[in-house]
Amino acid sequence: MQRIRRQFSLWLLLMVAMLGAQAVQARELPGFTELVKQAAPGVVNISTTREIERRNMRFNGPQGQEIPERFRQFFGDQMPFGPGPGSGGPGDSEQRSSLGSGFIISEDGYILTNAHVVDGADEIVVRLNDHRELKAELIGADAKTDIALLKVDATDLPTLSIGDSEQLEVGEWVAAIGSPFGFDHSVTSGIISAINRTLPSDTYVPFIQTDVAINPGNSGGPLFNLDGEVVGINSQIFTRSGGFMGLSFAIPINVAMNIADQLRSDGRVSRGWLGVVIQPVSRDLAESFGLEGVRGALIAEVARDSPAAEAGLQAGDIILSVNNEQVERFSNLPRLIGRVSPGGDAELEVLRDGERIDETVTVGDWPKDGTQAAMSDGMNDTQTRLGIAVAPLEPEVLERNNLPSGVRVTAVAPSGVAADAGVRAGDIIVALNQQAIDSPERLAEVFALIKGKRVVPLRIYRDGRSLFVALRLAQNEQ
Repeated sequence: MQRIRRQFSLWLLLMVAMLGAQAVQARELPGFTELVKQAAPGVVNISTTREIERRNMRFNGPQGQEIPERFRQFFGDQMPFGPGPGSGGPGDSEQRSSLGSGFIISEDGYILTNAHVVDGADEIVVRLNDHRELKAELIGADAKTDIALLKVDATDLPTLSIGDSEQLEVGEWVAAIGSPFGFDHSVTSGIISAINRTLPSDTYVPFIQTDVAINPGNSGGPLFNLDGEVVGINSQIFTRSGGFMGLSFAIPINVAMNIADQLRSDGRVSRGWLGVVIQPVSRDLAESFGLEGVRGALIAEVARDSPAAEAGLQAGDIILSVNNEQVERFSNLPRLIGRVSPGGDAELEVLRDGERIDETVTVGDWPKDGTQAAMSDGMNDTQTRLGIAVAPLEPEVLERNNLPSGVRVTAVAPSGVAADAGVRAGDIIVALNQQAIDSPERLAEVFALIKGKRVVPLRIYRDGRSLFVALRLAQNEQ
C-alpha cells in the first residue's frame, strides 16, 4: 500500500508539473486582441473595376473578385476557380472587379497598397472601417517593388504606426489584417520564417518570408509586429495547390515608405543603374576565377556608355560588395545598386584577374525603358524585347545534357516578358513556339514569325529536366 501511495504521489507531481508547464507556455503565446483594436480602423478594403474584352477575361474567384496578378504568378495557368459569368463573343466587353487591401499612412488620405491590386483599374474605391466608401486617385505605382500610393478626399483619418523592418528577426511573431476573398478585417498570425529573401522575378525587394496565412484579397494589407507597428506589406504567396501552403512574402515597410515618399513628391521612382549584364557564380566558375566560396555577381557584359563602362568595369569582373554590403547572390546586386540615388557613388569591391580591387562608380538613373537599359547595346532586338541575354552553347555542354540544340540565358532583365514568365539566368532555351532553337540568330528568326498570338510556349532546360513556361507578349509584340 505504501508503494502504491508513493507511485500515486509521483504521478500527481508529474501531472502538476505538466499542467504548470502548459500554463507557462500559454502565458508566453502572444495575444493580438489589443493590436487588432488599435490597428483595424487604419486598414481598408480596396476594390477596382475595369473594362475588359470578354475574349481576354481572366478567371475569377469567389464573390466575383479577380485573382490578383501576383497571386496568378504562383497559381500558374490552372486557376482553382472557373471562368466568370458572361463569356460573350469576341469584341464584347464588361466590367470586372478585383479586391485587395491597403492601409492609411496619413490623416489627409494617403493609402499604401500593392501595385498589382490597382493595375489597369479604371476606378478605385476604398472602403473604410466605418463603412464609408471613397473614390481613390492613383498617385503613382512602382511595378518593380509592387508598391502603389493612393489618395482619398478625406481628413482626420485613423493612421497606422510605421515600424522599422531593419530590426526584424527570424522567429519573431507577426500578424496580418486584410480582406481575403472579400472578408473584411480578417486577422491571421505567425512568425517570420526568413528575411532578405530574393524571389526569381523580384530583384528589388528583400522580402520578409512568414508563415502567416495569406490569400487572394490580403494583397496590399499590413503586416504588424507585436507592438502594433507596420513592418511589411503582404504581397505574394508560393503555392502548388492554389491555396496557402505556409509560405507568404511581405515587402519590408522601409522599402515601401521610401517608394511612397518618391511617388508622393515626384510621381515616379528613381533608382540607381549600373548598366551590366550579370550571371550567377557557380562553384566551377568561382574556382576558375580564383574566388573562395560561391558568391558575388559575375559581369557577362558591360553596356556601352553606361556608368559601369565609364568606371572601367569589365566583362569577367566579379562584384563582391557594394558600399561594404556583401553580394551573397548575384540577384542581390540590382537591389543594392537600385537603392543608391542616381548621381551618387557606389563603392564596389571587385575581383579581377584573381586580385581584389576597389572601384568607385557614379550610378546613373534607371532609363525609362528599363528592360532595354538593363541589357547591353550589343544584343539583338529580339533579346531586348524579351528581356534576356543569350549565348551559344558549346557542343560538349549539349552532349553532357543530352540536348540536340539550345542557347543559354546569360541574364534576365528585372522586368520584362521573360522575367514575368519565370525565366532565369542559366536556363537553356530549347524551343520557342514549338520551333527548335540552336543559336541566338534562330531565336530572332522564330520570334519574328510569331504573329497574332498573345501567349506562346517556351521550352527550357533547367536543373536536369525540361519544362515549358508561357511568354505573355505585349500588344505590340503580336
